[in-house]
Amino acid sequence: MNTMHRQIGPRRGLLGTLALAASLSLVLAGCGGGEPDAEGEAGEAAASVGEPQTGGDLTVLLDAGFAGGWSTGLDPATSNTVGANMPQNSAIFGGLFTLEADENGQNAEIVPNQAESYEFSEDGLTLTVKLREGITFSDGSPLNADAVVWNWIRALSSGSTGTPQLDLDLTRDMPELDQQFLDDLYAALPEDVDEAVIEQRLGAVQAVDDLTFEVHFSVANGAFVNAMPSTSLNFIGSPTAYQEMGADQYSQSPVAAGPFTVDANRLSERLELTRNEDYFKDGMPYLDELSFQSVGGDQVLYQTLQAGQGDAIEGLSSVTLIEQAQENPNLTVTPGAPTSPYVIQLNTRKAPFDDKKAREAIYYATDFEAINEGLFGGQGDMSQSFTASGGLFHEPEVEGYRTYDPEKARKLVEEIGGLTVELGTTDIVTARQVTTALQTQWQDAGIDVTIDSKPLGDVITKFTSGEWESMLQTAGAWEPAAGIGVAVRFGSTSPFSGTPLPEGAETATQALEENLNTELDEVLTNAASTVDQEERGELYKQAAKMISDEAYGPFGMAFSPAQVVRKGVHGPGLTTPIPALVVNSGVLYDRVWVEQ
Repeated sequence: MNTMHRQIGPRRGLLGTLALAASLSLVLAGCGGGEPDAEGEAGEAAASVGEPQTGGDLTVLLDAGFAGGWSTGLDPATSNTVGANMPQNSAIFGGLFTLEADENGQNAEIVPNQAESYEFSEDGLTLTVKLREGITFSDGSPLNADAVVWNWIRALSSGSTGTPQLDLDLTRDMPELDQQFLDDLYAALPEDVDEAVIEQRLGAVQAVDDLTFEVHFSVANGAFVNAMPSTSLNFIGSPTAYQEMGADQYSQSPVAAGPFTVDANRLSERLELTRNEDYFKDGMPYLDELSFQSVGGDQVLYQTLQAGQGDAIEGLSSVTLIEQAQENPNLTVTPGAPTSPYVIQLNTRKAPFDDKKAREAIYYATDFEAINEGLFGGQGDMSQSFTASGGLFHEPEVEGYRTYDPEKARKLVEEIGGLTVELGTTDIVTARQVTTALQTQWQDAGIDVTIDSKPLGDVITKFTSGEWESMLQTAGAWEPAAGIGVAVRFGSTSPFSGTPLPEGAETATQALEENLNTELDEVLTNAASTVDQEERGELYKQAAKMISDEAYGPFGMAFSPAQVVRKGVHGPGLTTPIPALVVNSGVLYDRVWVEQ
């Protein structure tokens, strides 16, 4: 059996160490920062950090264009920004599993948190998860296997874009279930839900006993647990609270078993949390209060921090501001391990990029090396595929990849009779800088370009509508099948993909219902399902070449935003790096503390 069982408790020791992974983050290198000597500044900083202290409060500043937007609420089953809202979700829900790393960001691994252990069957088709005994939600009800099943069925059935698409074994019979459980579950599901589908899912996701549940797959899923912390399935809320509060209030103030409880929530503005006195880890969380403040853009984020109106910035992107922060003796800057390179996604399902020549023109017109030099000092983590050096299966070069050649771009534009493009992006400072540079490059190749920068929620809406032409986004994660991984950007049925639909499918929904796949889908599925790491690497290498050969989207530099905190703030993910599951590093807020 493939078994993992690890007991988790508070990590004592030198939480303030600032060390760099072997590959420097784009953020730090782009600022001209160097690696501190092991016996130099970083060592002195580490030596000054003592044991974690209890008490105090912390205000975390989040960019309104990404993590600072939660307009669809904080119910994981219905929120469309689950991955972006990792700070809020991890603080409220905690999570069945967490991604943790050494204090230098290396040796990252998935660790059971509210789960106690997990085990795959020999064929990889059954995952058995054991929960920790004695965990309760903050309303006093138990976090048990029934609660997990209730949450998972809701997540799988309620339309959240944060819920992964799973190949569940839908041939299994639904077990006998308490009628009250079923009544409460159906009351929490959309009115038009297909009861036959729910019964199938209840056959695939079953409680074995009070603390054990099983997930049955139709295809082995070797990446599932790695992917878990970035999905809605990781965040378990109280079914009892949902029934008492109703959908709207629960979305505003979800009740869970994480380190903090919701005190006040002004959507996409400010979230105020209070220490959960019944948290299952003794002595934690360390903080009494934790708040998240949405702020519009890097410049205002940094000014707000300097003005003393915040204590930490999660995900500062501006290289210039990061450089200023590094020179500020009152601040600590921690670069993340780069996992997600920029990619220009091209929508092959509509003009102009249903024409491969138009897509090739974009490849040849794009000079990410120059953008890296101009914006990031030439120290970016360049990639020709969907991985970066901080994650698994890094593939920096791809055979046959089309590199910058403006003459070829101009010739292709002439052949197709001209090319007019709308380039969309999320409205954050670094993305706007990159799109402006791309606009200049493409115009030099004879391509007419309009930039469309939108808040994250609007970008998601545009993606799901299918009415977009090109998008500057990021692709990849620590685990390629997790977070904003390769299947999210290039799988045919993903709402955030522009690759061709499978033959015979008019929509992604039809492709899913009829189990239709493209060749790329099959490679990505095989890569995600096998437990053989060498085989997975070869399959992801094959997928990178297929994306390149079909010119689905050129890749650029991996950018890892920095965490910036005032002196005296410490904690994993803030002052020690953790590879990003989505874009920004995850933070283990139950272990964050401030010097009193």
